Amino acid sequence: MMRLVLHAVRLLGFADTPAIARRFDLPKQAVEEALNDAEAQGWTTRSTFADTSGWSLTESGRAENERLLAQELDDTEAVHKVYDDFLPLNALLQQACTDWQLRPTATDPLAANDHTDPAWDAGVLHELKAIDQALAPIVARLTSILNRFHGYDTRFSTALERATAGETAWVDRSDLDSCHRVWFELHEDLIATLGLKR
Repeated sequence: MMRLVLHAVRLLGFADTPAIARRFDLPKQAVEEALNDAEAQGWTTRSTFADTSGWSLTESGRAENERLLAQELDDTEAVHKVYDDFLPLNALLQQACTDWQLRPTATDPLAANDHTDPAWDAGVLHELKAIDQALAPIVARLTSILNRFHGYDTRFSTALERATAGETAWVDRSDLDSCHRVWFELHEDLIATLGLKR
């Protein structure tokens, strides 16, 4: 339980108890108890900003998260191989998100994309569709090693469907389960699992 709770906090960055429980479909009461135990150990901290409150990991919590993740992994090399295949896609995703946010003009190479050029946006969505197709086999390989990787591909596809239907926020908003947010979580999951740094 503690492994998944700490890992959910890490992946979400800052989240309340219900969101942490939902991340791995855990019972809310048990998650609350685990979070309080983790806080007593110095692994989590609860903060409040304006009307929002939630949990985040401390540095010792990140270390404990990585220690617990290492215990569950029998084949580090297999995850490294998947990570190596993930990195080129990661570069494509970063470029697609940049192109979604910026649309250079003759006078301003950093002009914001106001989404009034349908051809530009269609090009970005086309790139995201190619990434979406490449993601499914990567997630399948990861899930065959560790089941907790399940669902990243379907979450990404769902966000992309909404973006393609005209809900532009589903490409890169951080407060939605957008393409960018799902991708960020997957990257963080891989980094944590392998004990790497960004």
